[in-house]
Amino acid sequence: MPETHYRASRFCRVLGNPTAYEILKILAQSEKTPTDIAGDLGLSVKTISETLRNLRQINLVRYTTKENRKIYFLKDRLLLRVLMYIEKYVERMRVKKW
Repeated sequence: MPETHYRASRFCRVLGNPTAYEILKILAQSEKTPTDIAGDLGLSVKTISETLRNLRQINLVRYTTKENRKIYFLKDRLLLRVLMYIEKYVERMRVKKW
């Protein structure tokens, strides 16, 4: 399998996690700490931190450290366009009659 295909499959696998998808949508709006994201989603900081680790491993998010806090952000804003197309495709398939 070509490396690009392998990395694309990992990308899809991580995006298949609803928590990961919601985290990306939140970070599209602004940089946030894991605690902030946990509050937004009503989930534990542990769950958010584990998901952020997965997102970092496939190069979708990064963080900076300010006053001993990790502030997460999207690595590349092009991801917003990818998410938009996925959502448009899903909506189209949801309403399309075969």
